[in-house]
Amino acid sequence: MRQQTLLLPTLREAPAEAEAISHQLMIRGGYIRQVAAGIYTYLPLGLRVLKKLERIIRDEMDRAGAQELLMPAMQPAELWQLSGRYSEYGPELIRFKDRHDREFTLGPTHEEVVTMLVANEINSYRKLPVTLYQIQTKFRDERRPRFGLLRGREFLMKDAYSFDTDWEGLDRTYWRMHEAYIRIFTVCGLHFRAVVADAGSIGGEGGTHEFMALAEIGEDTIVSCTLCDYAANLEKAEARTIEAQEKESGGDSQAYPHASRVEKFHTPNIKTIEQLVQALGAAASQFIKTLLFMTADGSPIAVLVRGDHEVNEIKVQNYLGSGELQLADAETTLRVTGAPVGFVGPVRLPADLPILVDQQVSALSGAIVGANERDYHLRNVQPGIDFPLERTGDFRNVTEGEPCPCCEGTLVFHRGIEVGHIFKLGTKYSERLGARFLDSNGRNQTMIMGCYGIGVSRLLSAVVEQHHNETGLLWPQSIAPYQVHIIPVSSKDEEQMQLAEAIYEQLLQQRIEVLFDDRNERIGVKLKDSDFIGCPVRIVIGKEAVNELVEYKERQATESRLMTVEEAMKLINSVNQ
Repeated sequence: MRQQTLLLPTLREAPAEAEAISHQLMIRGGYIRQVAAGIYTYLPLGLRVLKKLERIIRDEMDRAGAQELLMPAMQPAELWQLSGRYSEYGPELIRFKDRHDREFTLGPTHEEVVTMLVANEINSYRKLPVTLYQIQTKFRDERRPRFGLLRGREFLMKDAYSFDTDWEGLDRTYWRMHEAYIRIFTVCGLHFRAVVADAGSIGGEGGTHEFMALAEIGEDTIVSCTLCDYAANLEKAEARTIEAQEKESGGDSQAYPHASRVEKFHTPNIKTIEQLVQALGAAASQFIKTLLFMTADGSPIAVLVRGDHEVNEIKVQNYLGSGELQLADAETTLRVTGAPVGFVGPVRLPADLPILVDQQVSALSGAIVGANERDYHLRNVQPGIDFPLERTGDFRNVTEGEPCPCCEGTLVFHRGIEVGHIFKLGTKYSERLGARFLDSNGRNQTMIMGCYGIGVSRLLSAVVEQHHNETGLLWPQSIAPYQVHIIPVSSKDEEQMQLAEAIYEQLLQQRIEVLFDDRNERIGVKLKDSDFIGCPVRIVIGKEAVNELVEYKERQATESRLMTVEEAMKLINSVNQ
């Protein structure tokens, strides 16, 4: 491609609203342009990279036995109502009516559409298993689109759906997709981890893994072990249980002495853990935080965690089997508990108020809690004696440095960008939408489903987050828009241009993707634009053109090398085989 005619508007400065480095570099490098918040146009270079990502994904999906189709972005609301997600999904689901007053959505995902398709077209075990996939634009009305392509309202996604006759078949499909995802992200040059995750709004009855690109800009926290392969996102991460730790040490969780009595003491205007630690000189781990939440149906529930821990709302939701939780406001807290925020405690709470106790709280002795009275707390409180332990479980976020649940290692934290997610859905959608088949005995059975997503446009940004330096992009060979960038120092120098043209034509004949900067620009401008663009190899043709010598530079290298055209061609061919 000749750069003179290429739509490639590079910028010297990034827009002020571009926070993420990937957003800045793709705008400055002429890859994308914003149309509205969270909505982007892919310019020719951006589209080339996107198509290469699609090609890698298609190759691996086909290799895994999946079949490509294309479903509509516009979906009847009735399908979502049948699955139960129309009311559950939330305001991110874009809803509208057509001229006949019929309700539709713009699909953020396609479980309903594909399940109905299979329900209508497959009715025998002889046609199963089957896995279908598409690469298509999705829509989500994000409250706060940010970080460019990392959190948009319109985005490109690969979504696949599998239908099996039994759970064993789903397990085989699931792990085949897991392996395909590992190959996809490896070929794309991504540094990533596969982590145990929560199913979220997709739901399901089986396991789920997220594929996380490690990056500081990531909105997710990844928890992994220093010794073994254990990895989970913060929503699902666990530390070694108290019972396991005590068994190793020979301890007994019930062997602690009970304090002589519960004592109420005055704490005027002291209501946060930080204030209590400073005022009393006790460790935060000796306090119990009592937090009041409202469930999706409007019922209150109390959750108890240690003062140095945070409630994990996803774990609480999964325990309750309910939808989204909301922290109760001050008025609700006072009405339900009789105490203002900051002084609520587990002792003598209303009998009809469910209390969820984190297992770390259950092991405390002589804890300090709110007294359910303004400006007062209680000390020497004993879990199991002064308040019930009927609903005990893991309701908190793990903390860095805790023991791994699987080995002798410790837990460490990383930031990550979710680029892929695979789910074992089970019968959540097939049961509700009637995806059934006749087995070999003629009995009617429900199909067992899985789903497997990759955010293709998000993957593009994640690669940029990991592959750049202070001057611009550093594309991996597999997805670079062009493999070679040819730059004559002067477009007015006949010998330079003749040699540049000859190299350009030779590379085209060898089917190597090449960008030829034939613009009448200063060499400084050309080199700066070249860094923004980030092609793996740059060939600069200057005053040594008369001797058929060129400057060869790999993008990640600090210095260029002077060599013959033949030597440069050998190097280019060696990395493009």
